[in-house]
Amino acid sequence: MSRAFVKEGDGEVVLPERAISPHPNLVTASGLAQIDAQVRELEAARSAARQAARSGAGNPDVAALAAIERDLRYWVQRKASARLVTTAPAPQVARFGVSVTLRDETGATRTLCIVGEDEADPARGLVSWVSPVAEALIGARVGDEVRLAGKGFEIMQLTVDPGAGRA
Repeated sequence: MSRAFVKEGDGEVVLPERAISPHPNLVTASGLAQIDAQVRELEAARSAARQAARSGAGNPDVAALAAIERDLRYWVQRKASARLVTTAPAPQVARFGVSVTLRDETGATRTLCIVGEDEADPARGLVSWVSPVAEALIGARVGDEVRLAGKGFEIMQLTVDPGAGRA
């Protein structure tokens, strides 16, 4: 039987740790700021939960506090292992921190930015540097043709994302 958490006899909840990627924790300046914000938010939530428990404002939500503690351990570790990558203001090739504007055969364009794993959000055009999409883009230059998901795209422009950090 699969269990999301285990409640120990003394009321303690033990959650499985969040998986840490085996890849180097490369981050843009924006990604580092996001990690810092997560740590601050979780520290504030932990402090509020502990204060509520001490003040007798009700029974502490042991499962919620366990989740906060687990997530805080994850983000503290990610902050400690973060390696800020800066990029040149006028990149010549697609690489970490660079936004790549692509045009498909119909003329439609899309811009993707190559970012760290924790800041990836494909719906917003942010792709992890270890994703197959980023791997296909890294090293490409303006005018190059790349294949993504079986479709051909031409690299139209390379820019540095404003939150990506600069060399």
